[in-house]
Amino acid sequence: MSKSSKAGKASHTPMTTDAAARIMSTTAKANGGKVSADSFAATAQRAAAKNGSQ
Repeated sequence: MSKSSKAGKASHTPMTTDAAARIMSTTAKANGGKVSADSFAATAQRAAAKNGSQ
């Protein structure tokens, strides 16, 4: 028997600047206005910037 797997075939939606801004805002509000450079919010912001430049 073979297993059906979707490994390597994941569909995804590119990060948008609007979505990244919402994530960044929520993170900043939760942390007294600060967003760490290694946080998910910062990663989302970098991804949105990269997607916007394509």
